[in-house]
Amino acid sequence: MVWVNAEPGRELSPTARLGRKYRFDLYVALIALLAAFLNGFKIWTDHYVNSYYTMTVGSMLQSFHNFFFASLDSAGSVTVDKPPLTFWIQTASAYLFGLHGWSVILPQALAGVGSVILLYAMVKPTFGTAAGRIAALAMAATPVAAAVARTNNIDAMLVFTLLLASSVLFKAAKTGKIWTLIGAFALIGAAFNMKMLQAYMVLPAFYLFYIIAARVSWRKKAGFLAAATGVLIIVSMSWAVIVDNIPEDKRPYIGSSSTNSVLELAFGYNGVSRLTGNRGQGGEGGPPGGFAPASVAAGAGTGAGSASVNGAPAAGGSAGGTADDAQAGQPGMPGDGAQGGQLMPGDGAGGQTPGMAANDGGQRGGRFYIGGGGAFNTGTKGPLRLFQSELSGQASWLLPFVGFALIAIFASFRYRNISQKHKEALFWLAWLVPVMGFFSIAGFFHQYYLIMLAPPAAALTGAGWSVMWNAYRERAGWTSWLLPAAVLSTTAFAWYIIHPYDGVIGSGWSIGIAAGGVMFTLLLAVANRISLKLSRITAVGALLLLFVGPLYWAATPITYGQSSMLPQAGPGSLNDKGGMRQGAVDLQNGDEVQDDSQVAGQEGGPGMPGQESVTLNEKALQYLKEHNTGETYLFAASDFMIAAPYIIDAGEKVISLRGFSGNDKTYTVAELEALVSSGKVKYFMMMSGGAKGGTGLVRFGSGGVMGGPGGNSEITSWIEEHGTVIPSEEWQGTGAGSSSDDGGFGGRGGSATLYEVKL
Repeated sequence: MVWVNAEPGRELSPTARLGRKYRFDLYVALIALLAAFLNGFKIWTDHYVNSYYTMTVGSMLQSFHNFFFASLDSAGSVTVDKPPLTFWIQTASAYLFGLHGWSVILPQALAGVGSVILLYAMVKPTFGTAAGRIAALAMAATPVAAAVARTNNIDAMLVFTLLLASSVLFKAAKTGKIWTLIGAFALIGAAFNMKMLQAYMVLPAFYLFYIIAARVSWRKKAGFLAAATGVLIIVSMSWAVIVDNIPEDKRPYIGSSSTNSVLELAFGYNGVSRLTGNRGQGGEGGPPGGFAPASVAAGAGTGAGSASVNGAPAAGGSAGGTADDAQAGQPGMPGDGAQGGQLMPGDGAGGQTPGMAANDGGQRGGRFYIGGGGAFNTGTKGPLRLFQSELSGQASWLLPFVGFALIAIFASFRYRNISQKHKEALFWLAWLVPVMGFFSIAGFFHQYYLIMLAPPAAALTGAGWSVMWNAYRERAGWTSWLLPAAVLSTTAFAWYIIHPYDGVIGSGWSIGIAAGGVMFTLLLAVANRISLKLSRITAVGALLLLFVGPLYWAATPITYGQSSMLPQAGPGSLNDKGGMRQGAVDLQNGDEVQDDSQVAGQEGGPGMPGQESVTLNEKALQYLKEHNTGETYLFAASDFMIAAPYIIDAGEKVISLRGFSGNDKTYTVAELEALVSSGKVKYFMMMSGGAKGGTGLVRFGSGGVMGGPGGNSEITSWIEEHGTVIPSEEWQGTGAGSSSDDGGFGGRGGSATLYEVKL
């Protein structure tokens, strides 16, 4: 279906030429609609999403100061642990539509659709319309891409920006114009200001492609690339250098950094530490800034310091770890003895939740476990890591097909006659290989980072199908057998991914795909010797079969729900092998009541920390507003999870005394005293883990404490010394969204204490 119809030899008008270049493709439109459905359906049911990020957007709406720095709280005390560009976009959306879960998700959902369209536009000119459509479908059907685009995590926007940069690079290589090349590298710099060094993973592909494909002399290539690299550095470092050169008392503390520096955050915590797995700010293997499981800090087991779920000890052991974990120098990381230290915030902000037990992988009762698959269920380091059960369902479905596609594409490779197909395939390969290499050896990442695999895998799937189909149709020797072999291996791998879930989704899926793969392989082996029509029908059927598994997985965040803080696709994983979503089983069985197993991210479910696990305490809000006597800030909170609903739901101005980890040195006692003396704040809401007094331990998130060196034990002691405890019956609610144990903090265990401090 096209909008332009020109007779051969007839000169087209400028409008007609533009129409021919950008003609409507019904199939791509349908694929884009599919992506929009997978990315956007029911996002309006996710209230807080990733509350660490949503709270940041709420704070950014309150002042330009907060907007520029991407401040986590209203007072500009501490920044979020990422650069601000994506949050600027989310804040603009929230400004237009109001601050809701869906309004901060919307930019990422649209970016996911944009990535699908961009891939089509990039693959089609060289490999053909069918290849472009298949690449677009592969991108839309990548499960982790759909899962992360349904949240306010950064990665969907990052990938869209990198694909936009890639499309500009292709144009720069074709035209030879330096400003186009500079634009491509400037977009990578913009992507750096979304998620720092992760954006640079595509640089090898950019340099290689321009060197082999640009239609300019070698001298110009070197000069143009040098200029573009300079612009890349300038754009990348612009915000970081500006912020680092502002006096520290005039800006927020740089969240999750060790030295209050954006550059250190970029190249340390958000850079090298991802590869090495050193998640601590205070030295490898140890708890930075005194961050430790509540059960370890206050005495493992049940009792005063134990974590609890709705007042009961957490299943499987004490929250965050065991005494053995502490003795091994691995606090907070049960089942992950090779790597210790702090859980990384921000990228899902998924600190440990109550109920984590050593060597017990999975997600039970809506809570994540860390088990044999390593931290955050990312498998074991090695060359086959992406094919292990922990990760394979996220973005690896089509990798066997990609392998055969590369063989087919480069079967015709000749050094002195490199075609455009070879050049573009090398670009996607140079994107894919470093990313696969990184995730194969990285010490720390979340499953949703694997969205970086989606664009090159999708592009090579579309390109490879086109090349293999032509070889198959023309019976081009041994290469004609690549298509049947690719179908058989890819469906066999799909069976490997799906089979462990037979008990959850039924065995029909795995059996059907396996049987279909064998059937279509046999048909392909003989069809091209019978008729071209039969070959086409068989090939289309085989192609559709390849997408059954990925599309089912991509739809699971809709059908089963997901954590918006640590998004992943799939109906769950096997017990003790990472991620079994009991809520998925409940939904599969048609249970109406999910209790604690309600899937994270759904309205009212406890889920991951900071989502529905913390809700607005209406009685506390009413009390604080009625007793406000002109203070700028309604109250100060011991951690962001307490403050989040008051900023998100009520639009109030609230201070977070620490960032995500509890190690950010946002305030000294003197600075806090000055805030109280100047009449800016008088109420302090603190979440304790049961240990008070001399220890100065303050409950953090859902299993950690703030205290000790680098923590806030001095601040806690100061508040306790100078503050008056407000009786709980005056401000703690007991209705919906509240707990009589913790004053409305979603049953996280411990108890909330409200202090009034007057000097």
